[in-house]
Order: sequence, then structure tokens, then C-alpha cells
Amino acid sequence: MKKIIILISIISLSVSSFAQTEKSTYKIVADNFEKNYNANNFDSIFASFSNVLQKALPLDKTKEFLEGLKNQAGKITKRTFVKYEQKYASYKTTFERALFAINISVDNDSKINGLFVKPFKENNLPKIERNITKLQLPFKGDWTVVWGGDTKELNYHVESEAQKNAFDIVIKNEKGKSYKTDGINNEDYYAFGKELLAPCDGEIVLVVDGIKDNVPGDSNPIYVPGNTVIIKTKNNEYLFFAHFKQHSIVVKQGQKVIQGEVLGLCGNSGNSSEPHLHFHIQNVEDMNIATGVKCYFERIMVNGINKTDYSPIKNEKISN
Repeated sequence: MKKIIILISIISLSVSSFAQTEKSTYKIVADNFEKNYNANNFDSIFASFSNVLQKALPLDKTKEFLEGLKNQAGKITKRTFVKYEQKYASYKTTFERALFAINISVDNDSKINGLFVKPFKENNLPKIERNITKLQLPFKGDWTVVWGGDTKELNYHVESEAQKNAFDIVIKNEKGKSYKTDGINNEDYYAFGKELLAPCDGEIVLVVDGIKDNVPGDSNPIYVPGNTVIIKTKNNEYLFFAHFKQHSIVVKQGQKVIQGEVLGLCGNSGNSSEPHLHFHIQNVEDMNIATGVKCYFERIMVNGINKTDYSPIKNEKISN
């Protein structure tokens, strides 16, 4: 599953250090940005850019970025100045569907010469290096890790703060294929429709269902995780499952589950090109501000060898 992040290139000029109080120039510029963004006046936002930033981010690219932000996050509902980060005034910005930090740099002519949007992170969020809750694998039988590990070569998720310790897992046959015949239909994939299980006791804190399964090879970037379940453990670890089959989730938000209980069926919803399980642990419920937690399973078989307290990596075949 690809990471959720909204980012545009920064072209900015040097500015001096400031005290941590919002200056009137920045307040006016930020207020106008919010007003024009909510009103879809993207031409006006572009007009507020410096010449250097306009060259770096032409009008069509500016509109593409702002329209994408609007589609994903919605309108701005609240914005609070937090601090200066080097040359940028940083604002905690609540959108209708997301929480981001908007960082704005302004030149001597009150023009925006730097603009950066990123997930907002509270400084007081819990820090969790690894799970202490004992986990079993969330499925029956032999599955294969296609992305997992601590390096980019093993796991493209490492570039995402929340998903950096994630696994993508499929079922493969003895020839190394994840489908039976031609892979054109979801039903041709071994993983599609397989039961996904609770790795431990916990509470269901989020359920998203109703997202259509993709045709293999396509993906849905609008809601990246697709059909989703998040389990909160007694140790406040958040177990994140993505890409369930549409309408297959059988648990409800607020429900208590026990280890081995069925959550739903493996699917191909969201930003997924074939049926698979995406699984990771994070330190808080909201993936936009979360940090990934290293995941270890209590006792599993890895390529036929018994492993204890183990975190699997790419190309390993695993089972309980």
C-alpha cells in the first residue's frame, strides 16, 4: 500500500530567525491562503506566489496539487499558528478529513516563496519501538511476504512514517505465482476471500467497509487503505489491516475480539493492484500522524523453520 502524503517542492529565500510569535505579514498571507483555498480560488493562490515559486510550480501544477489536496482532505476548518521552523511559519491545520501542518514562507514583498504540506505530528505522541503484545499471524496456512523488512530494497513502506514497518503478504503456489491461471479476476488469486484473523485480543476502534474491489492491475488512490480494520491492544498498539474484500468485514467498531477471531476476508480494495493483506502496527489510531511500530510474532514457521519473537522479511514463506 502506498503512503499517504501530500508534498510540493519548495523554492524559498533566506529569512532571519524569528521569535515564536506569528508576525502580521504571515497572518495576512496565511488567512488569504485559507480563504482562497476553501473558495477554490486557486488562481488567486498562484498570484500570491513569488516569481521564483511561480516558475518552479506553474499554474497547472499548482491547480493539480491544490485540487488533489481538496479531494483528499476537504476544506480547512481550523488553523492555528504553532511555531517557526527555520524559514517557515508552521500552522496546525484541521481539514474536513485530515490533519496536516501547512508551512508557509514569505519574502520581503509579502509573496509566498515556500509552501509545504505534511502530516501534523504532536510532540506528545507515544513512542513505541516494538510490540510487547504477543501476536500470532492473522491468517491460516502458508503465506509469502512480498514486502517486509527495514530497508527500501526489502520494503518500499520504509519511506512512510506510519507504514515503515508494514508487511504486504500474499499466497503463492510452488511455482511462485499468486494466482491460479491468468490473474485477470480477483477470484483467480489464492489470497482472495481467505479469512483474516485477530492476531491477539483487543478492541476494534475503526472499521471502513463498502470500498469496491479493484480489477487486478488497477488501484484506487482515493481511499488508499481500502476496506480497513484497526485493533487496539491492551498495550495501546494499533494493528492496521487494509484491503479487505468489499462487504466482508464481520466486526464492528467498539467490539471486543479475541485472538483468532475472524475479522473479514482478504480482498483487493484501495491502492492495491492484486488481492493481498497489508498489515502494520502504529502508535496512534490516525495514520496521518502515526509512527510505525516494529512488529514481531510470538511463534511462527519461516521457510519451514520454527522462529520465536520474529519479524519476517521479503520473500519469506510464513505460517503459524
